[in-house]
Amino acid sequence: MFWLIILLAVAGATLATYFYDDDAHFVSRVAAGTATGFAALGLAGFVLASFLGLGVLSLLLSALIVSLPLALLLRPDWRARVRFDLTAARRELGDALNRPSWGTTGLLVSFVFVAVVLGLVFGRAMFVRGGGVYTGVDNNLGDLPFHLAIISGFLHGENFPPVHPEWAGARLTYPFSVDFVAAMFARAGASLEAALFWENLLLALALVVLLFRFALRLTRDRLAACFAVALTLLSGGLGWARFGREWWRGSLGLGEFLWRLPHDYTITHDGSFRWGNAVTTLLVPQRGLLMGLPLALIVITSWWLATRAGDDEVSAATESQVEAEKGKSKKAKKGRRPETITAPPFAPFASVPFVSRLSAAEARMLGAGLVAGLLPLVHAHTFVVLMLVGGCLALLFRGWRAWIVFFAAASVVAAPQMWWATRESAARPGSFFEFVVGWDRGTQNPFWFWLKNAGLFIPLLVAALAWRGRVPIVPRRLLLFYLPFTLLFIICNAAKISPWVWDNIKVLFYWYVASVPLVALLLARLWRAGLATRAAAVALIICLTLAGALDVWRVLAETSEQGTFDANGVAFAELVKRETAPRALILHAPTYNHPVYLSGRRSLMGYAGHLWSQGIDYVGREREVKNIYAGSPDAEGLLRKHGVEYVVVGPLERSGLSVNESYISSFSKVGETGGYKLYKVVP
Repeated sequence: MFWLIILLAVAGATLATYFYDDDAHFVSRVAAGTATGFAALGLAGFVLASFLGLGVLSLLLSALIVSLPLALLLRPDWRARVRFDLTAARRELGDALNRPSWGTTGLLVSFVFVAVVLGLVFGRAMFVRGGGVYTGVDNNLGDLPFHLAIISGFLHGENFPPVHPEWAGARLTYPFSVDFVAAMFARAGASLEAALFWENLLLALALVVLLFRFALRLTRDRLAACFAVALTLLSGGLGWARFGREWWRGSLGLGEFLWRLPHDYTITHDGSFRWGNAVTTLLVPQRGLLMGLPLALIVITSWWLATRAGDDEVSAATESQVEAEKGKSKKAKKGRRPETITAPPFAPFASVPFVSRLSAAEARMLGAGLVAGLLPLVHAHTFVVLMLVGGCLALLFRGWRAWIVFFAAASVVAAPQMWWATRESAARPGSFFEFVVGWDRGTQNPFWFWLKNAGLFIPLLVAALAWRGRVPIVPRRLLLFYLPFTLLFIICNAAKISPWVWDNIKVLFYWYVASVPLVALLLARLWRAGLATRAAAVALIICLTLAGALDVWRVLAETSEQGTFDANGVAFAELVKRETAPRALILHAPTYNHPVYLSGRRSLMGYAGHLWSQGIDYVGREREVKNIYAGSPDAEGLLRKHGVEYVVVGPLERSGLSVNESYISSFSKVGETGGYKLYKVVP
């Protein structure tokens, strides 16, 4: 059932791409279908589960809703078009395997290599061994338990409507769609480990394809698009210089040192490096971005294609047709009989009353708006970025009707989610904004800080923008399209827009993603200019990606391994699930990895670092938690005030709190395992 739900969601959303994307390659369609299918599945599933519970019925109904576009295959014209695209994709794969070339085989081998690396990385994001839960990605140590708490709340805590897993009494306003989809997969029969792995990997592969297409569309340069994928996934700064110093001053050989890397090189605890690698610092720990970024790329690519005005792109042909035409012309030159690759007649919205009256650009914008509307419960920062940048682009480009269609479609889908998510929030609005110059630089000079953290990326970006020779690297239209993204860099370097200033990276990263194709164009130009400049391009690529590659390699080499929940903690979570009601309120130590999170039960207070970064004022409740465990005179009144039903005493409580064992033991003990004791407060 787990794979059936995935197949239905991806297939239905893939077919839906024909409504708004008339010229996508079939592989790009599947990638877009994966991202939009998962997001739509999460939204539909959450609405249904809120009324029916997270059971078989809600799972099947949500999968059925997302797969509704498959009914279009009953029409001959739809079947013919899909058959044509499948044939074209199969032909390209056959050419790549039977007639190797850099353009086809090289691209296929590169994708397989990236897929293997991402599979290994996400295999280390969470794994179970000896009954305990571990992560092999250092930056995931604090985030993994939080996401597991959200997932467990849906699975085991009947958390509808969802309350915050670490702050009882407050609505969960943190975007949770990616975690809800994982919960759906787990309810459909997958283990929690498998649910997370396959969701992560499929979204990551979709991201790679959509990132390549985004860069290819903007640059119309396949080499630049390949460079763009590498620069994004292996992002980093000059941390490789620290690696070189540490190796040179140490006693280990280079090979041995590489297998024992002591820390990450794109983000460090001393505050010197803060621009963490995209994979190890963002996509693995920040799970919402893993779903939000592919959706954003679909939208931004649609903007670019919808705002084109009389350029020389052939809108009526698919990308696969263009590639096939190239192959046909080569075969014709060699005297071989060319294959027929003409697409069958196809009008995807001819029978849809409203959509049939839209122009091609407006239909594309309609699809982009619906995709953008899925984002509020997926990744709120991404939604805000798209609304801001989209508003600026609407002022810069003609076609106001298309932009009205986009914002109207986005609002229809997004408005109910935003209304629902912002009600009864415990976050303090005032904690989200403050003027701070230079992002998370601390006391470092902002220019030196960015040179260290982004390396030569910003100088190369400036060079690409300034290159105005006979053939400028960045054409005028692309420059105009890029300009609004620079606002993201300016805003995030002028103000704190999250309670924790480092979280500005969730917006900053979109400036980086939009900038990457421009830098990639410059590198592609250098690559083709001659032997000397090709050597310079290679040196620059290494400089830009080496620190990120070291961080990714550190995960692959299994250098680091962090225990999140030990076997005793996992066993205690099972005890809690057996002995307490699904929505029971439990008091435990306010730490990031308490085993109660695995039970799905509500916590009076969780990790202060998570709460602070989400704008929640936790100080008063933290004091009350300490008073209860200390058995202070107001302890019983505080328990009644918050409606606490159970209290935990275990290793984490004893190590982080002053526990009055005689007071706590006056309550009825429900169970004990692995050093953890569960007491019932209410008789």
